[in-house]
Amino acid sequence: MPQISERGTLMPASPIRKLAPLAYAAEDRGIKVYRLNIGQPDLPTPKAALDAIHNFDHKVLEYSPSQGFRSYREKLVGYYAKYNINVTADDIIVTTGGSEAVLFAFMACLNPGDEIIVPEPAYANYMAFAISAGAVIRTISTTIDEGFCLPKVEKFEELINERTKAILICNPNNPTGYLYTQKEMNQIRDLVKKYNLYLFSDEVYREFIYTGSPYISAMHLEGIEQNVVLIDSVSKRYSECGIRIGALITKNEAVRKTVMKFCQARLSPPLIGQLIAEASIEGTEQYSREVYDEYVERRKCLIDGVNRIPGCYTPMPMGAFYTVAQLPVKDAEKFCVWCLSDFCWKDEHTPADCAGETIMMAPAAGFYSTPGMGLNQVRLAYVLNKSDITRALFVLEKALEAYKKVEE
Repeated sequence: MPQISERGTLMPASPIRKLAPLAYAAEDRGIKVYRLNIGQPDLPTPKAALDAIHNFDHKVLEYSPSQGFRSYREKLVGYYAKYNINVTADDIIVTTGGSEAVLFAFMACLNPGDEIIVPEPAYANYMAFAISAGAVIRTISTTIDEGFCLPKVEKFEELINERTKAILICNPNNPTGYLYTQKEMNQIRDLVKKYNLYLFSDEVYREFIYTGSPYISAMHLEGIEQNVVLIDSVSKRYSECGIRIGALITKNEAVRKTVMKFCQARLSPPLIGQLIAEASIEGTEQYSREVYDEYVERRKCLIDGVNRIPGCYTPMPMGAFYTVAQLPVKDAEKFCVWCLSDFCWKDEHTPADCAGETIMMAPAAGFYSTPGMGLNQVRLAYVLNKSDITRALFVLEKALEAYKKVEE
């Protein structure tokens, strides 16, 4: 029997999705599963986007340009200008989701064996994209006790060697919700400039910043304009995860020309997805304000609720719609599996058509590369309504009480 590739063997399973079969099986048993594991907003997509679908009148579902429709890219220029990100349509390449933007950035900028420094915990798929490109992730650890703030510059410099080619950040951060300060962004800028590195900056959650501090984009950092590759997506800001439209933005012409070769190889980004994304940009200001206000309330509901559960702790996230929480268990992955396979709660508040209720979370160890880190942590996404969040945390507390006997 032929062997699986080394790359395929090294490719990690998603900590966000790998427990999905257990969740489906629980639902088949009639159990209601509160899914706090994945960043899939339950809020409706803007009406303008849905109208674009209903009014779609193309007679041929044709290829689009490999870099995406110019009309969409020109509208994106106006969108970014609102955040003082000054780019042209030619600086923007439309991709099949933010994921493809990250992968193409790696493929265009890195050779096999080149190293990328990434603060951890980090979005787990970065590791998958690095493996696909033959690159190596070197992580610099942040801790829940310090609110996941960046370590001092000396910690970064300990990792830098002749193979180091880039730093990758997610700001606001997935999975922690941490928002980098001006001081931290300046620290990263100085490192990028000193060692002539690329700075890959994933900024798909810029709409969700819950502090009065100004939003600091990598595109705002002076002196490294040719080093920055910005990653973006409409998935979260418009609740359009399924249309798979992202963007790669850079002022570095050589990088853009190289990325275009990969874009041409995959032919074109989704036709209908671009039309939906373009329709979403204008006239959705009220929608965005309402979505933002809703996440502010959900954040408070989740964070306050987690910290009221005995033995649980999570810092207050300043961005995105995630948090990493510490639980009073030895192995959070085993606990997450047990919640789906062996536990359900039922009382007078359980919906009448349910056999019981349970909760689905993402084990946080999968967001770390350093062995042993995050073993008693989970990532929680506050993407459900407040009533469901409150009930989910009640079920979590009951599950933790029951699990004590299992661990004993």
